Amino acid sequence: MALYSYRKQSRRRLRKVIRTVSFVFILSGLGILLWVLSPIIFFELVYAPRFTGLLRPIPETIIEDTLASTLPIILPSERIDYTKARVWFPKATNISLPQTPTVYTLSIPKVDIFDASVTVGGDDLMKSLIHFAGPLPGQNGNPVILGHSTLLWFYNPRDYKSIFSKLPSLKIGDTIQARVDSITYTFKVYEMSIVYPDDLSVLRQQNDNSYITLVTCVPPGTYLKRLVVRGRLEKI
Repeated sequence: MALYSYRKQSRRRLRKVIRTVSFVFILSGLGILLWVLSPIIFFELVYAPRFTGLLRPIPETIIEDTLASTLPIILPSERIDYTKARVWFPKATNISLPQTPTVYTLSIPKVDIFDASVTVGGDDLMKSLIHFAGPLPGQNGNPVILGHSTLLWFYNPRDYKSIFSKLPSLKIGDTIQARVDSITYTFKVYEMSIVYPDDLSVLRQQNDNSYITLVTCVPPGTYLKRLVVRGRLEKI
């Protein structure tokens, strides 16, 4: 009788341990899912509505689309490496770039970015921001600068893998500074919009003034859309 009781208690303890471990795994999974999705949902609820009415604003259904496709997009892709600038606008042709200098710096005080390196015609977004198209800042036209973003939990303004993650927090009137050949040019943000990845209007050149355009992926941690921040040169 004692042996039977011992086996029965052992089975009960085993079932209890299994239930406890299962519960812990479920909570861990939900925690990871919440940790990944919360900054994306926050972006859609807080930042995205500010851009409504601008260039091809993000649709109201984006939250549903994001929840349905976030995980495979967040996980590293073997097909498309978005740390390479050349894959951002594969359909773009006749890209015009300045010959010199090949590097200058960019500062955005609002998001604690100071003297970030910008490589003209570069490709590796893990090592610097990339001047993808247009003339140098300060010249008439529209220099287009690409920068990587990731989940806000990983944001570091000195890390090029996450440097543009807080661009959505910029507002009209905030400043962007570019230092080229020892001259600092200050631009004021006048337009912010969210566009689809195949929208080549981002590369549009306007020669009536000196502009600057910053581009990154949104929501942070995904490649679903592009945030476009445009600035106009202030008088020196």
